[in-house]
Amino acid sequence: MIKMNKIVKYIAIFFAVTSCNFLDVSDVLQGELTKEEVFNSASMTRRFHRYIYSGIPDMSFLSVFGTNQPDGLGNPWTILAGEITTGSAIIMPIPSSGYHAGTAQFPRWGLYRQIRQANQFLEDAKAIPRTGTDFISEDEFLSLRAEARFLRAYYHYLLFELYGPVPIQTSSEDPGNRNLDFYRPSVDEMVEFLDREFREVALELKEEEPMERKAAPDRGVALALRAKTWMYAASPLFNGGYAEAVALRDNTGKQIFPAKDESKWTKALAAMQDFIDFADGRYDLYKYYTTPGDVSTFSADLSLYRLFQEYNDEIIWATTRNIWGGVGFANTFEHNTTPRGEGNAAGNVGVTQELVDAFFMSDGLGIDESPLYDEEGFTTVNGDRIFNMYVNREPRFYNSVTYQGKRWQVSNKQIFFHLGSENDMSQVNTNGYTGYMLFKRKNRTLYGTGSSPRSFYRPSILYRLAEFYLLYAEALNEVNPSDPRVIEYIDKVRERAGIPLLADIKPEIAGNKVLQRKAIQAESRVELCTEGQRYFDVRRWMIAETPEGRQGGAFHGMDMSASEANFHKRKAFQNRIFTPAMYLYPIPLNEIQKSRRLVQNPGW
Repeated sequence: MIKMNKIVKYIAIFFAVTSCNFLDVSDVLQGELTKEEVFNSASMTRRFHRYIYSGIPDMSFLSVFGTNQPDGLGNPWTILAGEITTGSAIIMPIPSSGYHAGTAQFPRWGLYRQIRQANQFLEDAKAIPRTGTDFISEDEFLSLRAEARFLRAYYHYLLFELYGPVPIQTSSEDPGNRNLDFYRPSVDEMVEFLDREFREVALELKEEEPMERKAAPDRGVALALRAKTWMYAASPLFNGGYAEAVALRDNTGKQIFPAKDESKWTKALAAMQDFIDFADGRYDLYKYYTTPGDVSTFSADLSLYRLFQEYNDEIIWATTRNIWGGVGFANTFEHNTTPRGEGNAAGNVGVTQELVDAFFMSDGLGIDESPLYDEEGFTTVNGDRIFNMYVNREPRFYNSVTYQGKRWQVSNKQIFFHLGSENDMSQVNTNGYTGYMLFKRKNRTLYGTGSSPRSFYRPSILYRLAEFYLLYAEALNEVNPSDPRVIEYIDKVRERAGIPLLADIKPEIAGNKVLQRKAIQAESRVELCTEGQRYFDVRRWMIAETPEGRQGGAFHGMDMSASEANFHKRKAFQNRIFTPAMYLYPIPLNEIQKSRRLVQNPGW
């Protein structure tokens, strides 16, 4: 019989007869230390607490670098959403080959390790009286405890975001119990738990962490995640719009996903309003002025660039976990997103034509509406011959995409991808390259040769204010489309992006729920592109089978197998599969097989 006063090497994880080495969970407990030995030591307690942070996603990790990441705690979602692609063989192209519950490559189920560690901390940690320099004051303990409680809720939220409702764990189970098995709660029960936890822990966390501690959650982060929880709860995927999920029952006959309830939008708006009110005066959209204090010198280009280069007031929460690194190291963001002819880089990450087409023109209109858009011929821009498709685009396009003819900021050379060019990748892997590369979040000073710097630290942003302005507009629109704040908050984002306001160029959509909804979705796609959110948005909106959110079918780039004269023609590089089952991720097959209570998501 294993006694509970020992934290031992083998623990039962999740819901059935499974075990793992405790050192996979925390390196603190080497030598099978007792709980007393761990939680009577300030240094050991802090080490135990630090592991709880290890489940926070690294959004700089696109799952194309170095050793493949075996879970969904990086940012494979931007690839899986059809925004980018890669020629690397490291990622299994599951959207094109299909997958099942046993092969789904990016699960988050392993977060139950950190959840159990948080529960253990909440149950057993305490303030430690001063003995020399090794102590934990009551104030520090309360802060550590609040962070542990927040992270426990946050990891449940990440599981909910991917799978729908999952078993809620608020106590560390006896590791000697080899019959752990749990039912899934309903969506409403899951949301009630998350709402309560985020609401209560918001009052326990510090009101605002200083800029140097943005990796630590504060009250604003808790309120933001509470609001996002309700946005999910009100959205079609979790609110009666997914018929197969509504029909799902466990072996007791319990309904897991609810029928549609429009009142949830009112609750979502209330939660979002709580965050927006709190955010006022604490967060702000990042704007850069070439002359400080002179609003006439606002630069959309530098605002959009510098937003991702430094800690700033737009960031709600950022993590220190990232692999930005520098050019020349095979496992870095910079190395893989720089054309291979520039500083010995790899040039691995391509942007899809579908994302290129989503960006607006400089007049604020989409390519299907704007008279500025042209897919024929070339224009001379600053002495460079540029294909008309890339002329007169909005600043977010130029900050996000490396396109044919773009001039590289360090070498001052034009970049070309056509057959026979310096960056020709067509003979390497025609399925992985598109004639575009990802530029967003890159640092413009890094280079792999010469005296240029090789690395530059940047925050890995998890949540920022622009996303919540668009979420706020969405909630307002669903509750009362006549509310003028719908357009106002979309336009706050557009104004910072340096494009005309909807209020000026599309006044006719004001008050029209359908048209405003489409405008919000289009704005979100561009503003948040490649940040890992679109995968979840097109699913919660249930538009993955529509032209606006399409996740299946042919995805395109330019014709990289062609000469320069014929390069600018759309060519399918991959055909992707999307089935209704993919609206929710499958619970790992091994968990379903060993459980008598877990019910799988529909279609798996």
